[in-house]
Amino acid sequence: MEILLIIISLLLIAVVLLQSGKAESASSVFTGGNDSLFANRKERGSELFMTRLTIGLGVAFFVICLVMGF
Repeated sequence: MEILLIIISLLLIAVVLLQSGKAESASSVFTGGNDSLFANRKERGSELFMTRLTIGLGVAFFVICLVMGF
């Protein structure tokens, strides 16, 4: 069970690091950039897959931690 937790945690770290940043609009407050054109775009393709994979790995990590705790 511990090996599975290590594998999931490493995959979760890798997937989070591979995701594109979604907080670009926060930097525009300081620089004065206007990115309102792309503010409401939906995730598609690989972005959607990466988001769903991150959620799945996060839930699996949480469940395994709870199982190992009891």
